Amino acid sequence: MYKQASILAAGAMILASCGGDPSGDNAEMESTIMLEYPETRKEAVLDTLWDTPVEDPYRWLEDDNSEETAAWVKAQNTVTRGFLDSISYRDAIRDRYEQLFNYEKVSSPNKVGEYYFIYKNDGLQNQSVIYVRKGRDGEDRVFIDPNALSEDGTVTASLMGASNDDKYVAVNRSEAGSDWSQIRVMNVETGEETGDILRWVKFSGAAWYEDGFFYSRYPEPQEGDEYSAANTFHRVYYHKLGTDQSEDELIYSNDDAPNMYHWCGTTEDDKYLILYASTGTDGYECYFMDLADRSKGFQPLFTGFENKSSVIDHIDGRVLVQTDIDAPKYRVVSIDPNNPAKESWETVIAESDNLLEGASTGGGKLFATYLENANTRVYMGNLDGTEMTQVQLPDNTGSAGGFGAKKDDTTLFYSFTSFTYPTSIYEFNIETGESELYYSPKLQFNPDDFESKQVFYKSKDGTEVSLFIVHKKGLQLDGTNPTMLYGYGGFNVSLTPSFSTSNIILLENGGVYAMANLRGGGEFGEEWHRDGMLLNKQNVFDDFISAGEYLIAEGYTSQDKLAIAGGSNGGLLVGACMAQRPDLFQVAFPAVGVMDMLRYHKFTVGWGWIPEYGCADSSKVDFDNLYGYSPLHNLKDGTEYPATMVTTADHDDRVVPAHSFKFAARLQEAHQGTAPVVIRIEERAGHGAGKPTSKILDEQADKWAFMFENMGVTPKY
Repeated sequence: MYKQASILAAGAMILASCGGDPSGDNAEMESTIMLEYPETRKEAVLDTLWDTPVEDPYRWLEDDNSEETAAWVKAQNTVTRGFLDSISYRDAIRDRYEQLFNYEKVSSPNKVGEYYFIYKNDGLQNQSVIYVRKGRDGEDRVFIDPNALSEDGTVTASLMGASNDDKYVAVNRSEAGSDWSQIRVMNVETGEETGDILRWVKFSGAAWYEDGFFYSRYPEPQEGDEYSAANTFHRVYYHKLGTDQSEDELIYSNDDAPNMYHWCGTTEDDKYLILYASTGTDGYECYFMDLADRSKGFQPLFTGFENKSSVIDHIDGRVLVQTDIDAPKYRVVSIDPNNPAKESWETVIAESDNLLEGASTGGGKLFATYLENANTRVYMGNLDGTEMTQVQLPDNTGSAGGFGAKKDDTTLFYSFTSFTYPTSIYEFNIETGESELYYSPKLQFNPDDFESKQVFYKSKDGTEVSLFIVHKKGLQLDGTNPTMLYGYGGFNVSLTPSFSTSNIILLENGGVYAMANLRGGGEFGEEWHRDGMLLNKQNVFDDFISAGEYLIAEGYTSQDKLAIAGGSNGGLLVGACMAQRPDLFQVAFPAVGVMDMLRYHKFTVGWGWIPEYGCADSSKVDFDNLYGYSPLHNLKDGTEYPATMVTTADHDDRVVPAHSFKFAARLQEAHQGTAPVVIRIEERAGHGAGKPTSKILDEQADKWAFMFENMGVTPKY
């Protein structure tokens, strides 16, 4: 098993679903509440890009420190809150969702020496509590309770890795949903902090070695610019336990290229330190350092940023690597680090027709996790790739994760979930290949009442696209069912089946939840990803629009009962599609979206998305492409847009809230019609990770109430 630090997660997919009874007297009603939006000041800001004048009248909203922006946020939230609170059944939806959400949630155990760590949430705790037990069946004791670290439940804590002697664990602590975090160190046996505190950490893990660990961080930002200024000079350090952060050893920096990510990890045997360097969220370089002879520095294993090659482990003088070089659906090769030329590689697992999503080692075995039409398949075999046999999962439709362990382990724990199968934990015997149920949640509803299916539809250019559809058994395809269509389509991210209690609100009210595997995602390999990035981005929007048309044509729903949702890059998706086809959708939920495609690279880590989107400042070709679909710039005056609730948060330092602020202001200006277009701005929250339960319950209740109200649907609560 490779002890690797974590890298940037490209996007957050945090939306769920809910619904209502489409029958009855209210089925065809439209909202008659006329909203008076706050006046948003316009200023004369004009950029000229590649001889094209571009107005930006709401640029002042980019200043998240100004009193004027704060007043605008307050005024918008007042309008939004007033509309949502006027919906008679909003509180009933929240009560039902709280009932559905209120069940114990348990993670897979994480073994550290003779101790086992586990995350538990009793049902409605804002944050999961980390427990530790001595032995597999020992008595649990609280190790960290994040709920005690803040009054509003917005501080999160998670384990980052254990020291080689299993005495200490690094803990990642973040506040208010920010990507900024602190690393603290705790004694496994006593639960006490050592006093080691590392600040201004972002996109990092903790790779333990000897009496400390390697990690990545940025320089301290200027006061007031923590959540919006560009993050540059990402560097790798080594921290020795018991010393101040100012004494940390600089391991790697590249001051000639400030806009790069750097992260690292060690092989399980501590032979090599593996360093990755990336210009963004796509390809990356890989280097290695012999930790027994650090004087040689880092040596190249893979150079260039066109591919993705990750070290799995070091075994018998060779490194196992998962790579997409000459294999867009990935393969595993064995490489001699002293002779890394491609002609000397040995194939361990050849590329297949399905995406090799991940490869790992554990218990002396090699695990290969595939996606077969976006469903997980796992194989286990020898470290040389021979005798690979399929692991029997609980179901053929669903998602599994956790197949990795230390070389001396005999068991591991993995999770399994699907649209109708709540996340459950299984213990896997590496020697026998058999699974045993370890934990299954006790629910306040019956998942067997619902069914899911996977279909394929044709996009605009004839490409077949996968679509998962979930609904109550016996649903009539009469075109009247409230439907939520969800998508992402970018950054090589794969959408696979998973369980959501929020979706039950929609499903038990006769609704349909649909999730599309759009181009730009990773479900079908690197070619599928590249067909939806850069100059091919329009394919993603065409795929999503075609999914909506399919659902209508097949009788699942109609235009006046169709909603679309997506977050982050998915927020861009929703914004672009509602701009291009406002007639197709009744309701839209663009969440924490990238809405200004001409300036996204100027904030926090936005520059890291240039390999995915291109940059308007770099070439006219990129500018024309981005300007052609940028949601902010493609809203047209006098157009009737879907009822829209834009969502963002004041501490989002991944996709800064200015994107949503400017989009909402422009949408309110351009929109013609009675449907509300509002913005919901969460306080003390970020891009989505670590959001406390109380905020999740409120947000989902608001979303479903907004959707039902604007579809003329009255839920049964």
